[in-house]
Order: sequence, then structure tokens, then C-alpha cells
Amino acid sequence: MLEIAEKDVLQSLQRDNPWWESGAPTAGASFQHVRAYFPGFRTLALSWGVRRAVILMGPRRVGKTVMLEQLVGEAIKSGFPPKAILFASIDTPLYSGMPLERLIALFEKQSGHDPAARRIVIFDEIQYLKNWEIHLKVLTDRYPNTRFIASGSAAAALRLKSQESGAGRFTDFFLPPLTFAEFLDFRGLEKSLIEAEPEGRSRRFRTPDIEALNRAFVDYLNFGGYPEAVLNPEIQRNVQRYLGRDIVDKVLLRDLPSLYGIQDIQELNRLFTTIAYHSGQEISLEALASSSGVAKNTISRYLEYLEAAFLIVRVRRVDDSGRTFQRMRQFKVYLTNPSMRAALFAPLTEDHEAMGNMAETAIFSQWFHSDQLANIHYARWKSGRQEREVDLVHVDPATLRPAWAYEVKWSDRFVDHPSELKGLIEFAKRNLAHPVPAGASTRTKSAETIVDGVTVRHFPCALHCYQIGRNVIEGRPA
Repeated sequence: MLEIAEKDVLQSLQRDNPWWESGAPTAGASFQHVRAYFPGFRTLALSWGVRRAVILMGPRRVGKTVMLEQLVGEAIKSGFPPKAILFASIDTPLYSGMPLERLIALFEKQSGHDPAARRIVIFDEIQYLKNWEIHLKVLTDRYPNTRFIASGSAAAALRLKSQESGAGRFTDFFLPPLTFAEFLDFRGLEKSLIEAEPEGRSRRFRTPDIEALNRAFVDYLNFGGYPEAVLNPEIQRNVQRYLGRDIVDKVLLRDLPSLYGIQDIQELNRLFTTIAYHSGQEISLEALASSSGVAKNTISRYLEYLEAAFLIVRVRRVDDSGRTFQRMRQFKVYLTNPSMRAALFAPLTEDHEAMGNMAETAIFSQWFHSDQLANIHYARWKSGRQEREVDLVHVDPATLRPAWAYEVKWSDRFVDHPSELKGLIEFAKRNLAHPVPAGASTRTKSAETIVDGVTVRHFPCALHCYQIGRNVIEGRPA
């Protein structure tokens, strides 16, 4: 088999690691916008106390590569020797199929650093190397003074394989799409549209201009999950072309089929398209199988792949007392990034009929980096002959009782007609022995109403979306 000349690989490494000669970070490292998750990632990645590789995971286009470049910049600024830092993108054709140890040997040859001293080795898009997790585990054991950091977009492979083969050697760090708080910061709107109320256990916020905040919220739903789109007006004008192609072509049509040997790619594509269009609605395997003609076990497998790839999240159902069902026959499915809907179909307007479901999707997406996500459900039960539902119910894992519940609405109607929140009122009344704070979001209004002895707090949806994202990032109760 023909081999790529070593000098060409060395030239590529030199080109991708300009700090070996200049001693300065790349342009990406000085990127003016920094993800709110960067400080936590930097602390984890540059901690030398535990011998573990850090795996940076997340969907495509959320800023992983830029964050890695910024990490290099931070390390150099703090005095770390530039020649002891390697950055290699494994999807580079010259590195195709090359063992990681070979790259490290060439790194040592080209930079001339001391391999026994501390060094940082970064492998971007590592999933393109077959059996990457075995290679990385061996290297982590062999080089105790090397800090290994890897990233990848085909997160299905990363998450599954890091859990299977990297036990005790890998630490996962998930980078989600932009939160609404980050979106406002990136667009320079946070200071003018958000005001913090007096400090408390959970931080509360208000806005001096709810109409402007709502316009920004709609922009967030349409393209705000992707840093590149937030900062590039051309992409904003054609999100279907620039972002839809990344989702469909690269993830559904290439990454997942190649990782899992999926034969019917169009079948997977149709399932995801259906889910994206109906994000936030309750579905069942039986209904999906009936409407698509695809076997339930196949659909179940596809859902697992889509969820592992951070494209969707399934939310479990609870009954009117907050108890989960033994079998997940029905569940809600949400896009992990509301912007995917606009990328696949068309942008939303404030009065679009899908705004309610996409606002609900946005609320859920703020929770994705919180350890509380596993405790958030929706409630659905029969009340006589009618179905009742509550959009979000937080179940306390210690007591297994509902801690709070609220409805996501994109309408001010329920401030004037709170008795129409029948599911929420009934749920709160059925749990009066352990009072459950009840709430309902609105389009613009803030208020408190009382129905049948149940106090309902009403709050603007966009402001609440901001609050969850900001408090989750800062480690506060949302």
C-alpha cells in the first residue's frame, strides 16, 4: 500500500501548529466571542491532578474547534511552552488512518520538545479514526504527563465508545448549542434587554422592552443555536442552505450511516424530518410505525442514534402524581436546538402556528447541560373522558414528588383566563399535600392569578428562557 510522505505530514503539522515557530496563538484563539461554557472546559482540560483524557462532545457547528483554539491561546498566555502543544484535526486527509501514536512521534520530531515533560495534545474530530477510544486509552496510560483532549461532532460514536472503552480514563464535556443568554451576549443585546433583580437563591431577571426581547427570541429560534449564524448575516438570510445542509448531509446522510451501517438512509431522514416538524409533541413507537411502515424496533434504534448524536432528546411521561410509567409507551421528542427546524423548513415569525411548540423546544434546550434534565418530565393523564397535560414537571429525585410544574404558552390569554389552564390547575390540586409551585409562560405579561386555591405565576416566555440558560450556566437553580 502506498504511504504518504513523512515530509508532507510534517509540513501539515507545522501549518496547523503555527505557535511552534511564532510562539503566539492562532486567529481563532483571539475570537472575540467566548462561549459561557469555556471557563468550565478550560478548568477541566488544563487540570493536571487527574490522569484522564477530556472528550469535548457536541453537535456540529456549536463552536468546538474555536473553543479548542481558544484553549491553546489560554495555555500559551499562561506560560505553557508553545512547542509542547499539538493540535491535529483527524479528518485531515494526510492523517487518514494514521495511528495517534504516529502523530505524536512526528510531533516530537518536528517540535523538538521534551516528551517526558508536561504537554498538551489535542485531537479534533477524533471519531474519524477507527477504534479511536482504544488508541486514546493506551496513550493516556503511557504518557502520564501529557494532557489529552479530543473532540468530535459525530457524538453518537463518541458518547457510546467513551463509555464502553474509556471507563476511568475519559471525562466527557458536552458543549450544547448556544443558550438564549449566550445568543443575546453574542449580539450585544444582553445589557440593554436584561436587568437582574436583587440576588436570591435563584437569580431572577426582568426586561425593559419585552417586544424587543421577543423579536430577539424569534431570531434565536430561527438561527440562534449556531455561533456562526448569529455573527454572519448571510447565513441568517439562508439558514436552510448553510445549516440545513450540515444537519442533513453531514449527520444524517454521512455520519450516522457510516457509524452504524444504516442501509436505508432516506428512512432515517424521513423520521428525523417528521420529528423536527413536530418537535414538542407526544409520539409513540406504535404511531410512528403505523404512519411510516417501518418496524418498531427499527424506529427505536433510529431514535437512539439520533439522541446519542445530540439531535433530539426524549422526555418521559409521568402521571398526575408525578410517578413515571414502567414502560415508555408515549413520550415527547424535542430537537436539542430549535434552530434546526428553520434550517430544515423555513424561518418562523412571531405569529407562526408552530411558535408554541418551538418556544417549548427552546425552553427544554436550555436544560440540556444541566444535571436536572433527567428529572424533568411532562405529565399526561385521563380526567374522566378527557386527557389532561402539563408541559414541564420537575420530579425531586430524593422524594419522587413533583417539585414544580408549568405550562409553556406563547399567548397572554391565560393571564385573563387562568381557569383554562385545566391540566396545570388539576395537577397542582392533586398534589396539595406537598404544594407544587405552578406557572405558565406568556408572550408579554407578568402576573399572579388564583384559581381554585392554586396560585399561578405568569411570566414572559422569552425572559424565562433567558433565565434558565443563564442560571444553569452559573450553577444556580433555574
